[in-house]
Amino acid sequence: MTHKREIQGNVVKISGDKTASIVVERRVMHPRYHKVVKRFKKYLVHDERNELKVGDEIVAIECRPLSKTKSFRLKNVVKGAQS
Repeated sequence: MTHKREIQGNVVKISGDKTASIVVERRVMHPRYHKVVKRFKKYLVHDERNELKVGDEIVAIECRPLSKTKSFRLKNVVKGAQS
């Protein structure tokens, strides 16, 4: 069994039916200035039951490609959006 990559991020957009766009933040050391800087990347996540809302913090797991740009599916919701 292969290890599947897991990413954790915040939902920033509901991108059509059964799809959400999340932004993942990672902190890296700048090579010259040795300061911790933030790097961001967006991923499309498959949400089979359309349960995500903007602002949710989620964990997504890697899966087979579901479309041209979507290869992660929802694993669980860590924290719901503030209403």
